[in-house]
Amino acid sequence: MSDEKNISEQFKAFKDLENKDLSLETKLDELILLLEKNELDTDSIKKMQQKFNRVVDKKIAQKNAISEIKDVSMKNLDNLEKLNQLEILLNNNHIDSKQASKIKIEVGLLRLVKMLIGFLMITLGFAMIILPTPHSFEMFTIFWFNPDDGVTLMDLISLLIIATGVYIVIKSFFKFNK
Repeated sequence: MSDEKNISEQFKAFKDLENKDLSLETKLDELILLLEKNELDTDSIKKMQQKFNRVVDKKIAQKNAISEIKDVSMKNLDNLEKLNQLEILLNNNHIDSKQASKIKIEVGLLRLVKMLIGFLMITLGFAMIILPTPHSFEMFTIFWFNPDDGVTLMDLISLLIIATGVYIVIKSFFKFNK
């Protein structure tokens, strides 16, 4: 019984997440209706507008701060200069843990996709070498071991595919300076 209750609570939380943007829209509509109904003087309207603009500007500044930090980290500067610029940016802008974790997840997913592509290319290359191919598909033999077998052009192409896959996997683990 408690499992069913727990599952129903999780479904409710999931639906609430889906309706989060809708909830924001309804709250904004309610605010507009309240402002239309009430008789407000110009000073209070200006104060409300300034407060709203500060919140919107703060949200926009947070997104710009992340792009500025990425730009500083990509520049070809001395590490001490990068550190000084990052320190100035972080002191001037507040970045919360949600934004940092979002960036960390994006980078992790990008690395995972690169690794999967690399391992797929390695597997494809080995499969091209190991699996037998029809003689019509085999390209000419470059080096003969015996009259029936040798190194073909397909084997060399497969080795290039394997090397590319290894390069992609290594590149996904380590960040090389340009």
